[in-house]
Amino acid sequence: MKFSVTIPTYKSRFLKEAIESVVGQTYADWELVIVDDCSPEPLKEIVEPFLSDSRISYYRNEKNCGAVNVVDNWNICLSHCTGDYVICMGDDDRLLPNCLEIYKKLIERYPTLNVYHTRTEIINEKGDVIDVQEERPEWESVLSLIWNRWDHRNKQFIGDFCYATDYLKHAEGYYQLPLAWGSDDITAAMAAKEKGIANTQAFGFQYRTNSQTITSSSAYARIKLEATLTQYKWFGELLKELSTKTLSEEDAYYISIIEKPRKDYYFNSMGKDCTDYIKGHPQRLLECYKLLKPVKFSSFSYLKWYLSSIYHTIIK
Repeated sequence: MKFSVTIPTYKSRFLKEAIESVVGQTYADWELVIVDDCSPEPLKEIVEPFLSDSRISYYRNEKNCGAVNVVDNWNICLSHCTGDYVICMGDDDRLLPNCLEIYKKLIERYPTLNVYHTRTEIINEKGDVIDVQEERPEWESVLSLIWNRWDHRNKQFIGDFCYATDYLKHAEGYYQLPLAWGSDDITAAMAAKEKGIANTQAFGFQYRTNSQTITSSSAYARIKLEATLTQYKWFGELLKELSTKTLSEEDAYYISIIEKPRKDYYFNSMGKDCTDYIKGHPQRLLECYKLLKPVKFSSFSYLKWYLSSIYHTIIK
């Protein structure tokens, strides 16, 4: 069983740590694919000392995919993969030493699935653990996965997931959304739709929160808002499709209760993005109204976001 670990990279600050976390795996049958997104930073200088290991390969894009189209670089990485299973990690994240070994054991218990998930520690810029991901069932259906995401606000990141490479390539790669805003959610749901997802109970991954994260800026608020609206609609279609199928008793229960958490989750997200977009630009309220008209928000919601945007503009 061979794993492909991919690092679509643009930033140099934590790249060495990310690479070292793969090299330090207790399970040895892996390849590391690093794709430099035409960065102005000296990424190749960081990677070169590791290239003596034949399992590590480095590529540089001729043209920058950019922050908005970052998923394109995820899929460029995927195109170079030769392993049975693939993990896409950020250039500031880390695999814990037994990550691949944990996945191997989980896959051996559930060999026919398209997607697997490891539990995650959230770390800060210093590498200190500041939060942990919630426990999940060892196996769950796609309805359980998305219900827990929406109702319990379960945290997840693209590096949490391990996909069957053939499946992901056949599905034309990771789902493309601007800024990758929700790409992990939809890609995981697509992969789990037919067979479900298996989750490790041990920690295998570390996701780093830091000031360089591309989606942390309110400058992308309009793009985030559009991407969140796309997610809301996509999952609406998925639920409509699943409701026509013969479901287990548990999944039938999820279908009966899932619409409220879906609306709450995405309405909160769209409200935050709308507030960020309006800040200092009151004329943008009408843009938000036109964009979100199909969702049928109340007039009170728009008033609340408008007042919130004024408040945040003043205190800034």
